[in-house]
Amino acid sequence: MREGESVDVRAVRNGKGLVALRPFARGELIGEIRGAIVTSDEVWSYWKRNRTIAQNCFRFDADRYLNPAGELGTFANHSCAPNAGVFKVRGRLSFRAITAIGAECEITHDYSTLLGADDIWTMRCDCGEASCRGSVQSFHTLSTALLRRYTRLGVIPSFILATRARSEAKRSS
Repeated sequence: MREGESVDVRAVRNGKGLVALRPFARGELIGEIRGAIVTSDEVWSYWKRNRTIAQNCFRFDADRYLNPAGELGTFANHSCAPNAGVFKVRGRLSFRAITAIGAECEITHDYSTLLGADDIWTMRCDCGEASCRGSVQSFHTLSTALLRRYTRLGVIPSFILATRARSEAKRSS
């Protein structure tokens, strides 16, 4: 996503966020999430230096993250009733509309879909949705119905789903 295309950073309910400059149909690609691929060790070092950088990183695979610092992905906000999901296609992360998104609407995604069973990060949620869960945690804490919906939509990447099996195997050994 590049500023000036179909998404912009603007004031939204919780600070700054991504706002659609045109409508997006359900299933439509919104844009690539640009940034540097970093290791999990680098993300841990961010927590010590600048928590905001660490909190804005997107899980990219089992041991790497995408740091969108300086790019539009930095402003991607969470919602418990998101209108977009993060998809990994051909080695790149992108936002795709999971519902129709109107022009001038904030583009949001559910952070839990990128938090594996091995992630310890949590966040108090203040998304303002009627369905707000009150906190953002790993995908495996989501309700069965929401897990089914997200699985059907394809917004929980396979490498995140695999963390559940690895986590259960560690507990049983």
